[in-house]
Amino acid sequence: MSCFTISISAMRVSISLLACLMLICSCQEKKEEDLSELEFRYFNLENSGWKSRVETQKIDAVSFKATLVPVQYYILKQKGREKLKAADSIYEMNKRERVIEFIFEDDSEQDMLQSKFTNIDYESGVKYMSFGIDKDFFLVTSKNDTIPCSGVLHERNFKVAPYTKVMLFFSDVDPDAKIQLIYNDVLYRKGKMKFSFTDPILNL
Repeated sequence: MSCFTISISAMRVSISLLACLMLICSCQEKKEEDLSELEFRYFNLENSGWKSRVETQKIDAVSFKATLVPVQYYILKQKGREKLKAADSIYEMNKRERVIEFIFEDDSEQDMLQSKFTNIDYESGVKYMSFGIDKDFFLVTSKNDTIPCSGVLHERNFKVAPYTKVMLFFSDVDPDAKIQLIYNDVLYRKGKMKFSFTDPILNL
């Protein structure tokens, strides 16, 4: 009787151990499956060039170029591709953010902050590009929401590159909404411009 009891107990332990192993294997397979899906998604995004098609408005000899940049691009620059799960978690917390790269470029490839373009001195132009130009941009979504620019980063190139670039940041944007960027050009006095983003690569 004692041997029979021990045998049943051992069998129960074996079954419990087998169930645990199956659960661990199942969780491991799920993690590998999730990671593979993440890798595939980011691989496609990276190979599409990370960005939307450039939307350009040209007035006189000046080109104004807007490019929508996926938030994941900046997260991966910080986290690296070896931490995709962490990057994806951060993205989920920030998926209502939008980042737009905006470039000002003259056909002559001259510095766009020269006073002959802006009608103000060079340092005032730099200051406006860094701290005042955010008021000239806003988004309109396909759901008719109007969203102001929440911040701007002027990428100083110190007269090396033949263009001027700013990064525009917008918050609380519906991830599923298509957007249109509106720019009311005060610095170069070219009027109001509209840039629509419809490239399907952004449907992540």
